[in-house]
Formats: sequence, structure tokens, C-alpha cells
Amino acid sequence: MRALALLAASALAACGGPGNYSWAWYIFDPTDPRGLGHLRFMVDGAWATVSISLASILVSVALGLVVAMLAMSGNRILLWTNRVYVESVRAVPVLVLLLWVYYGLPVVIGLQLSVFAAGLITLALSDSAFEAEVFRAGIQSVPTGQTEAAASLGLGWAKIMWLVVLPQAVRRVLPALGNQFVYVLKMSSLISVIGYQELTRRANELTVTEYRPLEIYSVLVLEYLALILLASYLVRGLERRMASAPQ
Repeated sequence: MRALALLAASALAACGGPGNYSWAWYIFDPTDPRGLGHLRFMVDGAWATVSISLASILVSVALGLVVAMLAMSGNRILLWTNRVYVESVRAVPVLVLLLWVYYGLPVVIGLQLSVFAAGLITLALSDSAFEAEVFRAGIQSVPTGQTEAAASLGLGWAKIMWLVVLPQAVRRVLPALGNQFVYVLKMSSLISVIGYQELTRRANELTVTEYRPLEIYSVLVLEYLALILLASYLVRGLERRMASAPQ
């Protein structure tokens, strides 16, 4: 991370810019105790970003699968429940939902949430609507002949889904699930508005003390770029492993 930041900083400084902007990369100089402290302050925020993103994607995948199952049940009431949930949640911007969860729930039901809990609930709810559509598409892509064959062997609906349909559906939707993780990773930056100490919040706080927004936000961009490239690499590796696994 440090090497990437310093490399980009050197390139930007060499290029110059309109108005002969005077770059101040010394605020991230690892040979200086103050610069090293700034680097550590920024890098430490990555752990908070990754932790809330991982927790949110796990909850949203589980919730999205449950919501997708409602649409597969054949019951009209459950089907309409699925549609209302998906369309309602997708219609609300993530930032608006975050503010309502954090400031609204204490008033409406008396539930006071920490910034981590409010962010997790918001990201999980918002992403679960998209996950539900991903799973629904994956389940519907499995040939009906396989479910009919499983039913002819005496398997019930739950076993057919768990043993026959879902393993194939997960293989097919894995790239989309990876895209959703990247989406959650980026949307986690919005939680900075309620004080969660992730990457964006730390960059904002450092900007207030150092008054060098261009340099600080450039490092922030590099940090998000590194995280998302790493996440994409891991997802692609998982795709290859699942593709090579016995069917």
C-alpha cells in the first residue's frame, strides 16, 4: 500500500498540473515520523472498511437468498412480498436509508444503534434486494428437467433446492455476487457521514488537520483501488476453483 501510494505520488509530482500546484507529499513521507503516522492512520482505516463490508455482504447474501426463495415458492402472497421488498429497498438511496436507520430507529422503536450496527444494517438491507434478484435469476437458469427428475425420485421442495438447484445456481451467479461485494465495499464510504472510522472518514479528518485535500484524497483513491483490485482477484480465483471442481 505504501509503495503504491509513493509511486503514484511521485508520478503526480513529476507531471505537475494547471496553475503550478505545489504538491505536498511530505505529509505521507514514511521517513518522517509525522508522515509515517499519517500513512498508518489512513491504512488502519482499511480494516474498518473491510470488516463492515464483509459482515454486510454475509448478511445480505443470507437475507437475499431468503427473499429469493419467496419468489420461488409459488405462493402469490409470498411472491408479492418478494416484489414489494425488492422494489421498495432498491428505490431508497443508500445514504437516505443510512440516515433513517441511524437517526430514525431510536425515535420510532427506541433502538439506539452504534455506527457499526447502523452501517451494517443499512448496507445489508440495501444489498439484499440486489442479491435476491441475482439468486432468483440463478435459480431460474437451472433447467426444469433437473428439478422434475429430482421430484420423481421422491425429493421434497426443500431438498431439491438445497441439493440440486442451489449448488448450480451459486456457480452461475458467483461473478454477480463478486460484483455486489465490490458495490458494498464502495458504498461503505457513505457510513463516514455518521462517524464510522473507515477510509473516507479518516481522510476527511486528516484533511481538516493538514489542509491538503488533493494529496489526501489521492491516497484515498489508491487505497480503494488496491482493495477493489484485491477483492476482484480473490473472486476470480474462487470462480476458477469452482469451475474446475467436479460438477
